[in-house]
Amino acid sequence: MATATMAEAAPYVWKPHHNPWAVALTVTLATFMEVLDTSIANVALPHIAGTLGASQEEATWVLTSYLVSSAIVLPISGWLSNRMGRKKFYMICVALFTVCSFLCGIANTLPLLIVARILQGAGGGGLAPSEQAILADTFPVEKRGQAFAVYGMAVVVAPAIGPTLGGWITDNFNWHWIFFINIPIGLISLYLSNRMVEDPPHLKIRKEQAKHLKIDFMGLGLVTLGVGCLEFTLDKGQEKDWFGDPMIRTFAILAAATLIFFTWWEWHHPDPIVDLKLLKNRNFGTAVFLQLILGMVLFGSTVLIPQYLQVLLGYTAERAGMVLSPAGFVMMIMMAVAGRTLGKGDPRLMVCLGYLATAAGIYNLTRLDLNAAFGTVTLWRMLQVVGLPFIFIPISTLNYVGVPLSKTNQISSLSNFARNLGGSAGTALLTTYLARSSQVHQANLATHVIPGSVAYRLYMDRMKEMMMSHGVSAANATQMAVGQAYQQMLRQASMLSYKNAFFILSVVILCLSPLPFIMRLPSKTAKPDPEALGGH
Repeated sequence: MATATMAEAAPYVWKPHHNPWAVALTVTLATFMEVLDTSIANVALPHIAGTLGASQEEATWVLTSYLVSSAIVLPISGWLSNRMGRKKFYMICVALFTVCSFLCGIANTLPLLIVARILQGAGGGGLAPSEQAILADTFPVEKRGQAFAVYGMAVVVAPAIGPTLGGWITDNFNWHWIFFINIPIGLISLYLSNRMVEDPPHLKIRKEQAKHLKIDFMGLGLVTLGVGCLEFTLDKGQEKDWFGDPMIRTFAILAAATLIFFTWWEWHHPDPIVDLKLLKNRNFGTAVFLQLILGMVLFGSTVLIPQYLQVLLGYTAERAGMVLSPAGFVMMIMMAVAGRTLGKGDPRLMVCLGYLATAAGIYNLTRLDLNAAFGTVTLWRMLQVVGLPFIFIPISTLNYVGVPLSKTNQISSLSNFARNLGGSAGTALLTTYLARSSQVHQANLATHVIPGSVAYRLYMDRMKEMMMSHGVSAANATQMAVGQAYQQMLRQASMLSYKNAFFILSVVILCLSPLPFIMRLPSKTAKPDPEALGGH
């Protein structure tokens, strides 16, 4: 009995053999590699299409294939970690991502590149959940905030430098090198992971227990099909006119039916692929919802601002990336501040204030117009992201309150899946809203364009004079002036739709600010959870 008691107590006193901060830096390296690759690939897409003789629409499958594959692996990564051992699973993901980066680099046709990206996405999808679970087990509760701050720095710095680095590589070398640069980073990460990362005792016990349980092949098939169809629907919906397209209708119905059946199946399974019963935990259920909305806003605003700059202000992709880059470094600094602040007050208040600051920052973007200066947009983007670290770090820490140690892998995979799903859904919804809203504003503005009005005549006369001063005939100048007026109206309509989108995002974030107080605070005198060793 004494031996059994000691075995049960072991997980609570376990400490890694290596310095926890060395472990944190090791797992952060792979995160940096994966996030950097994603942001670089976006910039290089036109170059890839041109080199491989593909259309722009065909080339988007380079991004879509990665997103779908990554989305499928995310929710099942916790189960795979328990089955294989977290260190082994994590190293397989790093190795798969690295090898497939080489395959992407040498691909000379689009189908080969897409297959390599699917496999690369499978490796990349398993990285983030494993890394967060490793950090949660490596650091005690009071140090987790600082550990997640280090991890968060990599997540925000990589997208900040990605577009600029991607533009430089593709301009000075070729797009193949955006994948080749992953190879040395991946090899270093593999070596360090083998040396530094280790599975705690409770995970080893959980792995032994899992060997005696049957694999839930039905759940595995359902989550693969359901999440794959859902991600495809969200990614291609606006492009295909949503439910007006038979293929999107088919995929959407298939996704809904499969995921509903998957939910029922997993709820009643003794060893589920995705432990949905964890959502009954007040902290985790709230955190998942907050992560979902955070993903919508974070990914959505990151898509909206470059689009606005390129479509309406005529910025190049590289210059638009330069607008976003300073905000990434601001977030890096604020991650460190938030990590140090956590533990000195109520983390729920930090999240609430973070939401209020983010809502104010996004609302400020409604002031954008067609004459906005580079410095102004850069500053407003920096102000918009100041509060995000005060949301990300406390939520990542409160995630684990009241949850058995054996469920750490599941917590990480579900919370990352929620954030990524929110990002996909937010991007799809915002893109659709912009297209529909722009049409409404265009119709409204057209009703105020009266050909006989004084303002219209003055505008047309000024345009014709300008055209004729450049050697254009009077007849052609009139036609060109009409076209110029129409183009100006389209830009004004598009600008108004962006303003409305920013306003909606700010209101959604503002409404979320009270919700963190639903979550429980970690108890300093909490007794060990009897399920911590992996029992059900």
